[in-house]
Amino acid sequence: MGDMAHKDMKIRDYLLSGAAALTLAGVLCTGAVVADETKAQSGAEAQDGVQAKNDPLESVNRVTSEFNRVVRGAVIDPLIDGYQAVTPEPVQSSISNIFSNLSEPVTAVSSLIQGDSENAKNATNRFLINTTVGLGGINDRATEMGIEQRREDLGQAMATRGVAPGPHLVLPILGPSNFRDATGDILTGLASPLPLAVHAADSGVTYSRYQDDINAIGKTSVDPYVAEREAYEQHRDYLVNNGLSGGDNNFPTLADEQGPDLATTPR
Repeated sequence: MGDMAHKDMKIRDYLLSGAAALTLAGVLCTGAVVADETKAQSGAEAQDGVQAKNDPLESVNRVTSEFNRVVRGAVIDPLIDGYQAVTPEPVQSSISNIFSNLSEPVTAVSSLIQGDSENAKNATNRFLINTTVGLGGINDRATEMGIEQRREDLGQAMATRGVAPGPHLVLPILGPSNFRDATGDILTGLASPLPLAVHAADSGVTYSRYQDDINAIGKTSVDPYVAEREAYEQHRDYLVNNGLSGGDNNFPTLADEQGPDLATTPR
């Protein structure tokens, strides 16, 4: 599950990077339905005494998830193939560094909300170093200096403040999420459209690097939707706890990604 979970999260990295308006539309369109179905299922438990999974929109989510897979195959993958064909690897790496650097202000703010002044300072220092010495983020000089990246977002910040993830949600094009994380992305977009634009570009670059592994999920999983849902929710729990507790701690490391483990992997 650990290996599959990390690969599935790359889907979220790419697909959960559209405009905040589209995210908001997806949430509003499904909000009323979720509220009704959640109320109907409130207090309901499986016969073995375990509460049913928090996925009242599963039937709708499955349709949306399949739609997203079709879009990836018909539109996104060809575009990524073209990008990889014409862009040298060093240039791809530089582009990834630029957008990763531009995500640091979101990490700094989210860390402050969590009371994590150390990571807020870390993100600020990374941004200043890579923007100046790193020539606008082209080079990741901060990592070379031993200042590792640990990304944070508003969804994680709300989680540390006691906000539950809420029902699982698959948004058209944007991919897997839940009510808490979608709300965090909406608030980020309302504060400034730049972070979402940066995330969109960064996610495209990330997806290009793991395209084959991501697509293999749908081909090797007995139920791709369940694999994607469980991977997303478990990995988000893992990130909320910074890999120290909760969730699945047995995720693989990626030496070519930023940071030593998934607690520091760009999202």
